[in-house]
Amino acid sequence: MEPTELVEELCARIDRIDPLLHAFTPEPGRYRRLAAEAGELERAYGGEEHPPLYGVPVGIKDVIHVDGLPTHAGSALPPGVLAGPEATLVRRLRAAGALIAGKTVTAEFALDAPGPTRNPHHPAHTPGGSSSGSAAAVAAGLVPLAIGTQTVGSVIRPAAYCGVVGFRPTYGRIPTDGLIAAAPSLDTVGVFAPDLAGAERAAAVLCDGWRPAVVTGLRPVLAVPVDYLTAVSPAGRDAFERLGLTVRQITLPWTPAELAEDMRVITRYELAQVHRELFPRFANLYRPETASAIRHGQEINPTAYAAALRARTRYRDHLADLTTSEGIDLWVTPAATGPAPLGLENTGDAVMSLPWSHAGWPALTLPTGTVDGLPVGLQLITPAGTDEHLLAWARTLHLQGL
Repeated sequence: MEPTELVEELCARIDRIDPLLHAFTPEPGRYRRLAAEAGELERAYGGEEHPPLYGVPVGIKDVIHVDGLPTHAGSALPPGVLAGPEATLVRRLRAAGALIAGKTVTAEFALDAPGPTRNPHHPAHTPGGSSSGSAAAVAAGLVPLAIGTQTVGSVIRPAAYCGVVGFRPTYGRIPTDGLIAAAPSLDTVGVFAPDLAGAERAAAVLCDGWRPAVVTGLRPVLAVPVDYLTAVSPAGRDAFERLGLTVRQITLPWTPAELAEDMRVITRYELAQVHRELFPRFANLYRPETASAIRHGQEINPTAYAAALRARTRYRDHLADLTTSEGIDLWVTPAATGPAPLGLENTGDAVMSLPWSHAGWPALTLPTGTVDGLPVGLQLITPAGTDEHLLAWARTLHLQGL
């Protein structure tokens, strides 16, 4: 099927499903724009070999700049004050033949104030956040690929809640220019796909210096951070244990509470710096949760911020040394504390992503079943810079029946 035919089907699906799901931000001229872009794509490639994402429609989280589409970042601020040049990652998608299906809904400024998106598996439950629209759009079959961002758990958690594959690469592996930052030293671009193969195709296009890896031998040495299992709900723990994986239980060098405090200092301080010009002008337009986070960041002094950064460096070094000394191939945890919570007022707990986002390590979530009709996922993690091996190990486990 040619891109122009795909566009017609795509827009019909969005028109039929999205008024209830709210995965995409409204775009009155979506069909005309996409039909024109699809026609240009067909003319450009004619009988030539097609690029890897030829005609694939992609949803882009609405904190990422796309030429021709306004950036609202889930906020009520005038879009003109949030405008900027198109992100490198979007240009890479276009060069690979992708069509930008539209902007997907985000929590305000990729923080805690949720958007209107609903979970496709049960509309009364959250889809997770802050990349809620991207996860829901893929889960509902609106698009086969969507882009999100993760500061703490905003790719892995919604992917798990919505029952899709979510891949958050090593910090910095996908360029973040053109992104309205939440915390620049942590923000990482990630992808959502219905299956592992789709995530791999996107990673090969988006990640700097991608070189597919092959792993051989027996099943990998798996380790679970035992301190974090105490945060998992009974239903989530049962689903995790039913997988039947043999794992070594390891205590991480910092407690969840210690990591959370350091990350809170870093994220809130950096958030206040990002909004230091906009917030004084438009404070009345920010939602209460966002305004409170910015004000908290304004109260953090640079000395405390610098201390938290030093503590993060020590943590990263210790985690890397521990992984090497214990011979661990993959860290493994539930992707979230359980299935998606009831209600749309909050986007769930990100604690299962905390140690890996703090370290800047790549993580992947794979759907592993349901609890009471709601998806749950398994999170796999490897050290920074080993993204290709992470996906290779995931492929191996998948072939072995995970």
